Amino acid sequence: MQVCEKLKRHLIDSKAISRWFLRSLPAWLPILMATLLILTGCGYHFSPGGEHIDPGIKKVFIEPFGNRTSQANLEDTFRLAVADQFIKGKRFVIVDGGNEADALIRGSIKALSTTPLSYRTTNLAAEERMTLTVEMAFEERRSGNVIWQDDNFTGTQDYPVASLGDTEASRKNALSKLANDTAERAYRMLMSGF
Repeated sequence: MQVCEKLKRHLIDSKAISRWFLRSLPAWLPILMATLLILTGCGYHFSPGGEHIDPGIKKVFIEPFGNRTSQANLEDTFRLAVADQFIKGKRFVIVDGGNEADALIRGSIKALSTTPLSYRTTNLAAEERMTLTVEMAFEERRSGNVIWQDDNFTGTQDYPVASLGDTEASRKNALSKLANDTAERAYRMLMSGF
């Protein structure tokens, strides 16, 4: 008889505890979730501030890029886009000559190609994709130590094909956007150490 009474009291106490827990759960849920996130975090993160780069490297010179394509002045457009990313990043100062720099950016435009994406009923292209391939390296000037390098860094940009005059304007705008987007991605990769 005593065992049955103890068992009944235990069951009643368990039900009361579970009711209290369920009622107070919404108040404790954010704290519980935050604790779980903190305890289970893997610690992996990007370092967009360039923490892997020697803090003594402050001045950068961007050498003139080579151009192995038939697109005139593409190397200048891309070099300006790279310089713009370094200026926006505020981690480095761009200098006018290699002798005053702590690090150098070297590179070359390897290829620029255009491929049709869609066609009109007349079998003429309605939209094209422009693909830019560059090789770039970021290296310490004195030691020649390569901090980051990619020999086949690629970017793409799509643009509409209309009448001849409109297509040239679209192509020019696409080329400018392609240079800027590719330079931005290259800068992010360099700063994150990938």
